[in-house]
Formats: sequence, C-alpha cells, structure tokens
Amino acid sequence: MPDHTALENPRTNLATEIISADGETLGKFYYEDNRTPVAFNELPKHLVDALIATEDVRYFDHAGIDVRGTIRAFAFLGKRGGASTISQQLARQLFVGVRTKNKLEAIIQKIKEWVIATRLERQYTKEEIIAQYFNIYDFGNNADGIRSASRIYFGKEPIELSCNESAMLVGMFKNSSLYNPRPKRNPIGTRNRRNVVLSQMAKYGFLEETRKDSLQKLPLGLNYSPESHREGIATYFRSYLRGFMKEWVNAPENRKPNGDKYNIYKDGLKIHTTIDSRMQTFAEAATREHMAKLQAEFFVQNTKRRNPTTPFLDLEPEEITALLQSSMRRSERWRRMKYDLKKSNEEIIASFDKPIPMKIFSWTADNNEIDTIMTPRDSMRYYKSFLRTGMLSMTPQTGHVKAWVGGVNFKHFQYDMVKQGKRQVGSTFKPFVYAAAIDQLHLSPCDTFPKSQITIEALKYGNMKPWAPKNSSGNYGGFETLKSALANSRNTITARLMNEIGPQPVINLARSLGVEQTIPAVPSIALGTPDLSVYEMVAAYATFANQGVYTKPVVVSRIEDKNGTLLFQDAPETKDVLSKEVAYVTVKLMEGVTEFGSGQRLRHKILKDELVYKEIVTGYPYEFTNPIAGKTGTTQNQSDGWFMGMVPNLVTGVWVGGEDRATHFKTIAYGQGASMALPIWANYMRSCYALEALGISKDDFEAPEDLTIEVECEPIVEEGEPVPEDTSPITPDIDF
Repeated sequence: MPDHTALENPRTNLATEIISADGETLGKFYYEDNRTPVAFNELPKHLVDALIATEDVRYFDHAGIDVRGTIRAFAFLGKRGGASTISQQLARQLFVGVRTKNKLEAIIQKIKEWVIATRLERQYTKEEIIAQYFNIYDFGNNADGIRSASRIYFGKEPIELSCNESAMLVGMFKNSSLYNPRPKRNPIGTRNRRNVVLSQMAKYGFLEETRKDSLQKLPLGLNYSPESHREGIATYFRSYLRGFMKEWVNAPENRKPNGDKYNIYKDGLKIHTTIDSRMQTFAEAATREHMAKLQAEFFVQNTKRRNPTTPFLDLEPEEITALLQSSMRRSERWRRMKYDLKKSNEEIIASFDKPIPMKIFSWTADNNEIDTIMTPRDSMRYYKSFLRTGMLSMTPQTGHVKAWVGGVNFKHFQYDMVKQGKRQVGSTFKPFVYAAAIDQLHLSPCDTFPKSQITIEALKYGNMKPWAPKNSSGNYGGFETLKSALANSRNTITARLMNEIGPQPVINLARSLGVEQTIPAVPSIALGTPDLSVYEMVAAYATFANQGVYTKPVVVSRIEDKNGTLLFQDAPETKDVLSKEVAYVTVKLMEGVTEFGSGQRLRHKILKDELVYKEIVTGYPYEFTNPIAGKTGTTQNQSDGWFMGMVPNLVTGVWVGGEDRATHFKTIAYGQGASMALPIWANYMRSCYALEALGISKDDFEAPEDLTIEVECEPIVEEGEPVPEDTSPITPDIDF
C-alpha cells in the first residue's frame, strides 16, 4: 500500500514541454510517457460531464466508494466487471495496476482500490481527482493524458474541445486500444462508443435530447497530429534543443536541490524558447513551397539522358564510386552492422546492393513518402539528388532566434544545415571585407575604385602563386563606387580592398562577429572561400543591424520545473565590435544590393528575360518597397546559393545546395543565390509583414547622430556599361 508521501506526490513520468515565445507548444521530450498535466480549470465542462455520466454518475455524492457499485462488483466479479468509481479507477492507475484474472487476487486488488480511493478522497478535492484521472490515462498513439490526447487527435488544447470531441475521448476510457479512432484502426467502433457517451449525457441531464441526436450524426472530425521528435513544427530546432538541454542538465550548477540531475524525458520541465510559432510556420511554408518547385526543375535538368552522371556534375565514374563508398561508411546502416551486428566490411558492402522495402522521400507524394523496393546504394544516390536548405531568423537587438529550418524534411534528412552544416559562403563574406576596410580607412560608399584586374603577390601569405580574381561580367573598364561594387559583387574591387588592409583584420572582425571556424590568412577569403554555418552568418550580419553590437544568439529564454519554479533565466551576451558609424555605412552599402544589384528581384516587376524563373521562384515578383539590406552569394559551379536579408529588427539567412558540391545546377540562371535562396527569404518576409501583430519593421535603419561618412550617392558606371534599370538583367553573383 502507498504511504502518505506517495499519495501526496504520485509518481508519474511527465514529458518536458517546449514552449514558443507566443505561448504555443512546439513539441515535447519524452521516452514512454508523453504526459503534460493540466489543472481542473483547464478542462471544459462538457468533458467533465461526459466522464461523470459515463463512468461514475454519483461521483459527487460518495467518498470514493459507491455502495451500489461495490455490491455489484462482488456479485458479478469475473463476469461483468467492477463498476469502479473514478477514485477507484485512479487508484488502480496510480498504485494497483492492471486487474488480474485470478479471482482471489482480483478481490484483494479490489479491496486495495477501495482503501486507496478513500484515502485519495481525503487527500484531494473532487476536482483534483478528476484532473489526475484525465492526466494519467493512456489514450494510445503516444497520447498520454488528456492534453496530449486533445492535441494529437484534434490539434487543440483540452479547453477548446467540442462536446462531441470530449465524448469521443471519454469513450476511449473503456478501452483505448479497441476504440482507436485512426482510419486503419476502428473509427466506426469509436464513433459508436462516442454516441453511447452522448446518450449517457442525455440520460442524466447533461445534454438535451435534440442536441444529442444532432451530435451523434457528426463524423469524428479527427485532426490527427502525432507528436514525436520527427514530426510537427520546428523539428530541426527541437533536435538542436535536445543537445542544448543535455548539456544544461549535466552542468553541476543546474542540479536538483537533492543533488540529482534533471531528466528531460521524465521530470516535466517547461522550456520557454525564443522561437515564434507563427514565424516558424511561415519559414517552413516558404521553404517547402520554393524547394518543391526548385527540386522539380532540378529533376527536369538532370535526367539520365541530359546528364548520365546525375545527380552529380563534373565527376568521373571513379569519383562517384569513391563518393558513394565514403557515404556508406558514414551511414547509420554501416554503424549498426559494424558495431551492433559485428559484420565484416565485405558483408556490409554486399548489403548495400540487396533490394529491400523502404519508404523514401518525395515532394509529390502524399505525406511526402513513397513505399518502394530499392537497394540501399540506389537510395543513397537518390537522396543525393535532393537539394538541401538551411534558414535562420533572428532579432538583432536581443539575439532571440525566431525561426529555425534546418532542412526540407527532418524524418528523411536529419542533418541540420543551420548549426551543423557548414558551406562555402561566397559573396556573403564580402560585407566583412568592406566593413573592415571602412573601419580602417574611413571609406565611403561613394568612393570610387577601378574595376580593372589586380594581381596580389600572395607568396607572403603562404600561397604558391599570385592571385588575380575575375569579374563574372568580364567587364574591367572604368570606375565604380563601393556601393555599386558590392551591389554587383565586383570581385576585383573586393580584392583591392583586401590588398589595402590585408587578410588579418578581416579575420579578426569575423571572429568578433561570432565566426567560430579557423579562417586562413590568405587574400582569397575576400571572395568567400571559408565554410561557415547559417547560424554564424546570421549572428554576424545581425551585428550590422544592431549598430555594431554583437549579440550571441539566444534560443532558450527560461526553464521551469513542473511546479513553475524558475531554474534558468537567459542573460544576454553582447560585445561592441564596430562603431555605430561603420555598422550603419555597411548597412547602407548592402541596401544597394536590393536596390539595383544582385538582390533587386525583391523590388522589381518581372523582367522579360526572367520569365524562365517564374515557375521556380514562388510568388515572384515581390515588389518590396521598404528599406532592405542584404547580400546574395553564389559559389563556383553554382554549388551553394545564399541570401542574407535584413530589416531593422529582423535578420534572416538562407542557404540552398546539395549534400555534395557535385550536386548543383548546370547554369547560373537557376544556380545563383538570387534564384535558389532569395525566394525563400522573400516569401517568408511577405508572410511576416502580412501579420501586423509580429511588428516586423518597414522603417529605415537608424543612422548615428554624428555620421561623418557620406552614404547617399548614385552608382558610377563607365565604359559604356548602362546604369541598371527595371529592364536590365539581373547581375549574377558568383565568385571564381
């Protein structure tokens, strides 16, 4: 029998809840019990009425034992069941366990339930017992407790349940396995059982007869939303958060009062995050919408007839074989067979060529999955044909991360391209060079430089030969302002700036902006040769929008225990990196990118020579009119497409590319950052602006009061090159 302490604190495993900044549940961490308790006042009246009418109509009139029910229990034991009170059923759930088939043991169990039920009635109010009963029951399909059940079966909180939805869930108390409402289980039986509950409610006066009749005719109205780490909203973020929390609970300063570690799967913690569920939804929708169309175009261009080595370009057969073999050795199949099953390398390799049933990802299939039979080797090649993406959105003033999309589908592509993945950044690195040059040389966006080629004697940096970058346009005549040079991603002018200040100041600035990777001190970094993450790039760009102050990204604002006791409160980490003036001038330079440079698609109506993009660039043209600073980036062979976009209170970065650099578009038309990444940013921002409650700024970036550098100037273009207008083709942004 449980002692007094056990009755005061019944042991149940509680899932850790992940809560968005706007108060929505993003997901949970749990092992077997996906349980988040709710209080009695969070239950709708018709849900409680349905329970009482069906399970214990005299509930408020007894002290835990219903005399009539008890007499019937002994009279029909082993035949019709026990007709237990709600208190007795709770006692069984908490302390007694499943009813045995042995008659003598069943009697003993019944007596235990009787005793514990009366003790529960003395310990708790009637309302508290009902709440515990709803919280403890397993509704199946990982729906532990009423809150999980209402969210999983109907996609809503318990208080939002309708009367017929409440009746269905109460009907499941009889046998949640038998009365499973899912289409392939027992929806008809579940509906019949629901109608029984509605009849009971009418019988005992909780429901009018006419309303009962109308409710019984309704379908179940399921909105099945399974809760698991692979499904739901913000899956990549939740995966990152799991690692964050494991580190947090292992820190000595974060222990329980008794010295034990918190268990993120059982202790019912509440993690309040900075993610905004609305912005996260917009980000995921923008990503899905564009990537599905972009992928369809990629498949059109990479058929076996058009590209015999698809999905790879520029690789010889032996290189493809080596790439696939390397991928095999990094796979979960290899790890499991090698270390769990102790198979030899030869046996493992042979297993990759045996056809097996599997589910594979497809943009065009229902639920994005196809059942098929395929060899693991072929499935690897199939998955390598898919373009990946990473997107992060952050408030620069606070560091609060508002949206995190690490890929196209977490179930099939679990590698997170926001924090884990690091790819060559291309021209998105150039603002770091410009900012360092402005800081050291007090340059203005209006200053002009020659577009002619420059050769940097790179031996002093450890290179084997001099470095002379080219412009993608092939134009080297005349002069150009810095604003125009950055807008059109002029490589030669960026190289001139690098030659003036040297690589080390740029590296030092990048480090201060939060870049963690080791960057070699060579001039070619000016064109974006380093491999960096979306996470690093967004934090770095946010410094420009935040007037030169770097703020470390924040994903968790506070952590509470199951009782609401504060365990952790975020303390922002900031540091001054650039003066307000240098940060503002750099922002004004990047505004030119969207005004007349490689990001001008954000402004312009569709161009005659850009009709080719209409089918893959969702929602184009965008026609934003507010100030936007940004930078596109495209690496050699179109392997990586980037867009970094900023408004005063939101900085968002997007990367798109293949798992391997050999997976890419053949032409710059589709493979540049303005085609691959910019549309995701644009559609995301359009959704954010449509919801005025988010307060996303359309204002100008704040200028410092003591600005001494000229920032307003027109681009200077010479040697017959026309000033870009609405009818001019967009300049590709690519580094060679």
